[in-house]
Amino acid sequence: MAAGNAASYEAPHFSFREAAVQLFLDTTDTAVLEELAATGLVDGVTTNPSLIAKSGRPMLEVIAEICALVEGPVSAEVAATDAETMIREGERLAQIAPNVTVKVPLTFDGLQATRALSRQGTMVNVTLCFTAVQALLAAKAGATFVSPFIGRLDDMGFDGMRLIDEIRTIYDQYDFDTEILAASIRTPDHVKAAAIAGADCATIPPEVFRRLIQHPLTDKGLEQFTADWAGTGQSILDARAFDA
Repeated sequence: MAAGNAASYEAPHFSFREAAVQLFLDTTDTAVLEELAATGLVDGVTTNPSLIAKSGRPMLEVIAEICALVEGPVSAEVAATDAETMIREGERLAQIAPNVTVKVPLTFDGLQATRALSRQGTMVNVTLCFTAVQALLAAKAGATFVSPFIGRLDDMGFDGMRLIDEIRTIYDQYDFDTEILAASIRTPDHVKAAAIAGADCATIPPEVFRRLIQHPLTDKGLEQFTADWAGTGQSILDARAFDA
């Protein structure tokens, strides 16, 4: 295009719908989270007591930092096992930031807490789901998310992705709003399979997240293109390249 026409050129307008599949990071490492969130591809974060313990930092401090780094849901898990204390802990966690999602275990006490917290307008992630019937109960209790553990089922010789298929079928059949958050993700293939099976979200360790973009042919192609371009001696940023 000649330089004289550039000023009158109007870029086409594109409309992008909100992504249907959400990618969460499973981490409490705020430095790593800040780095990966800069890609614009991180929709939320999940944490658990083991990750909090590994961080060696106060839980409320860590959750507050994470909530400041991402706009999406941040799962913070209760430590209690009885419904009454879970509710009190959930209410405390929800005060940290508007995007806190209270995480509770898939027990009868956890489901009681889910119903109580969800009725207060708090997002709830019901975790440690290993059967479709458990997921049905979580949805009936009003869970925002249910977290089926794919990798742990695979470790026991079961097909973890079949569980995603079963939950998706049940939720679609009865029009439940609860979102399927695939957890215990071990590989990029887990992410692909979860998306194919209809999971709404996948929570991914940072090392697996980084591997999502990797392929040797991508690297090889980029290396070739870069070498060929260097051989032309051109620069796209050189204003003289646009002189007509």
